[in-house]
Amino acid sequence: MSASVAHDAACIFCKIIKGEIPSFKLIETKHVYSFLDIQPTSQGHALVIPKWHGAKLHDIPDEYLHDVLPTAKKIAKALNLDADGNYNILQNNGRLAHQEVDHVHFHLIPKPDEKTGLIVGWPAKQADMDQLAKFHKELVAKLES
Repeated sequence: MSASVAHDAACIFCKIIKGEIPSFKLIETKHVYSFLDIQPTSQGHALVIPKWHGAKLHDIPDEYLHDVLPTAKKIAKALNLDADGNYNILQNNGRLAHQEVDHVHFHLIPKPDEKTGLIVGWPAKQADMDQLAKFHKELVAKLES
């Protein structure tokens, strides 16, 4: 990590990127670092992290996000998840959303069976279409401004 890159001296992921804490490194590019998770939910569970310290996705400059999905894709292919494999790509923002480390990170989690890997509950409900249309209009106006 160069001096021009934002980092936090107390952050465990920043320490891993700088080599102060050992890791099972997989792929490193100019902007991302990936390694095997030491508390995996399944074999092959990996993390892909930007080399820019930021707690939430919107804190990370775009150039530090460009390699995230291509890196996850390469790892998925190396794990043969591109054939018949099932897997999740997960990124959490904030404690209520289950973020444990305040440095943006993406999990690649192989899902070989129902009991291994990510276990998700999805409390979906039918939307009120009028309310959804109103919200859509408001959101598009913000996105276009």
